[in-house]
Amino acid sequence: MGKDRLPPLRTLIFFEAAGRLLSFSAAARELACTQSAVSHQIGWLEADLGTALFRRLHRGVALTPDGVRLYEATREALDGIGDAVTRIRDRQRPGVLNVATDFGFASGWLLPRLGALRQLLPELDVRIVTTQNAIDLRREAADIAITFGHGHWPGCEAELLFPERVLPVCSPAFRASRAQFATGAATGAAAGAAAGAAADPADLASLPLLHLECIGPAAWLSWGDWFTLHGLPVPAGGHDLTFNNYPLVLQAALMGQGVALGWSPLIADLMRDGHLVALFDRPVQTERGYFLVVSNRRTPDERRDRFRRWVVEESRRDGDGR
Repeated sequence: MGKDRLPPLRTLIFFEAAGRLLSFSAAARELACTQSAVSHQIGWLEADLGTALFRRLHRGVALTPDGVRLYEATREALDGIGDAVTRIRDRQRPGVLNVATDFGFASGWLLPRLGALRQLLPELDVRIVTTQNAIDLRREAADIAITFGHGHWPGCEAELLFPERVLPVCSPAFRASRAQFATGAATGAAAGAAAGAAADPADLASLPLLHLECIGPAAWLSWGDWFTLHGLPVPAGGHDLTFNNYPLVLQAALMGQGVALGWSPLIADLMRDGHLVALFDRPVQTERGYFLVVSNRRTPDERRDRFRRWVVEESRRDGDGR
C-alpha cells in the first residue's frame, strides 16, 4: 500500500488509544479531546477500510477480529516510532535519566527521597515525567518507570517494590468530629469509636469519601472495591468529592474534607508525622502493586541500573512491604 493509502497518523493514534483502553470516553480523556471527536475519527477509519473495528457494548467497546489485526500493527509501528524518538532525544540529552511515574508516587514517595539520591549519585540528572494514565514504556519517552499494576507489561521486565496495601485515612480533626456524619445518633459502639478507628467498615458508608478519578479500567482500588471486599453495598454518596490526581485527594483529606484511601508507601510519612490517621485499622491488600519497570528493548545503561538499585534498596529500607 502506498503512503497515500495509509490513514492519517492522527487517526491511528485515536484508534490505538481506543483499542488499548477499550473505551472512547477514556481515550478522549487521555487525548484531551471530546468523546465525539474520538468516535468521529474511528467512524472515518471504519468507513475508509470498509469494516467495523469495534463492537459497541453497553459499557465500553471491544475490538473485532479486523480491529485486533489493525491494533497489533498500529501498536508495533508506534513502538518503533517511539524507540527512534527516544534514541534521538537521548543523544541530545545524554546525561538525563527520564523516569516515568504517577502523580501520587512522585509526590508521596519519590520526591521526598531525591535529596538522598543527589547525595549518593550527584552526577545523575533525573527528569521525572508524571501522568495519571497507565504507563506504557513502549510509548513513553522514558528510560525507566515506577508504575502501578499487576506486574505484567509486554516487552518489559518488572520488579515489585510495594504491594497494594490500602487504609481509609483522614485528618486527626476529621476523625475526632466524625460522629456528626454517622447515620442516626452516635450512640453505643459508634459513639465509642468516634474519636478513634471505626469499629466496623459499615461506619464509613455515611462519611464524605474522597475519590480518585480513573481513566480507563480502574487500576487502583476504588471505594466501590473497598466496600465490596468488606461485603457491603457501595454507598450512594451525595457529599463525596472526586479528583483527577492523588496528591489532590490527599490534600483534601489533610484539610478535613473527608476520608481518602491511603496507599501505604504514599502516606507513610504523613501518618508518621501525625498529619493523617487511619479511620479503619485493618488494611486491604491486593495482588497489584508498584513495580519498577524497564523495557527489554532498551540498551544497557549504567545510569538506569544505578537508579534502579537505589530505588529497590530504598523500598526495602521502608520495610520491604511484602
